[in-house]
Amino acid sequence: MTSVCEITRFDDVADTDALRNEIDYLDQQILAAVKRRSELSQLAGRRQLSTTSARAQQRHELAVLQRFRELGPEGRSLGMALLRLGRGRTTSRIG
Repeated sequence: MTSVCEITRFDDVADTDALRNEIDYLDQQILAAVKRRSELSQLAGRRQLSTTSARAQQRHELAVLQRFRELGPEGRSLGMALLRLGRGRTTSRIG
């Protein structure tokens, strides 16, 4: 499989399937990372309930959102979705 490092410009790849394969691969990696992040966040959240103030938790969540700002307005939405998944309150309706 061609890695993202090898595809630097669209005209480097004549076959659109190679681009789609790379996107599919990245989707798998993102999904695995989001699932792991959610597990860790839920574990940390359970441990923090009794030891961390609401203000400290809010500061942490704001820092998470700040990291995603570089993606623009959709980055904030992505950050919010990750925070919701980390709280364990989101259920899948697809699939």
